[in-house]
Amino acid sequence: MNDPELRRLRTTDAPDVLAAFVAASDMARQGSVTDAQGALAYVERLTEAAGPHIAFAIVHEEQVVGVVGVTVDTGNRNGWFWYWMHARFRGRGWTSRAAATVADWALGEGGLHRLELGHRVNNPASGAVARAAGFVQEGLERSKLLIDGERLDVVAYSRLPNDPLPSVPRLPMTER
Repeated sequence: MNDPELRRLRTTDAPDVLAAFVAASDMARQGSVTDAQGALAYVERLTEAAGPHIAFAIVHEEQVVGVVGVTVDTGNRNGWFWYWMHARFRGRGWTSRAAATVADWALGEGGLHRLELGHRVNNPASGAVARAAGFVQEGLERSKLLIDGERLDVVAYSRLPNDPLPSVPRLPMTER
């Protein structure tokens, strides 16, 4: 099986984004995408030229199977880092590799000084991705999120340019 590659997300990816959102109920935390129009609106928001988002598609055999993004705070040169993977493609290590690649880019060519992310304590897979991508755990935000009537803690992470580089192999970035 070939490794995936990364490229910038584009509006023509909306059908693959919709497929990922309808494949697993946990995707609802990423946004409200339930139909083709919602998928296009989601992608348009992430690819808006003047917007704060930089989104990279994880592409395997011409299909977008995940997205890694940074929501940029230009004034502070910081970014909120986030990712998701289509349920059918989870567990292959691709999200970790993509996250490490995008984080390297953001802290280098992307010009950012600090990346931040957080994950719910009941989502240890997201924490494994963060650590594999070189993020350092900073703390616990108690009772931060209200999900289905339950308060959940969030584990907070960051990555700085001088942090040790992660050991996972990077994915190729293409312009295609």
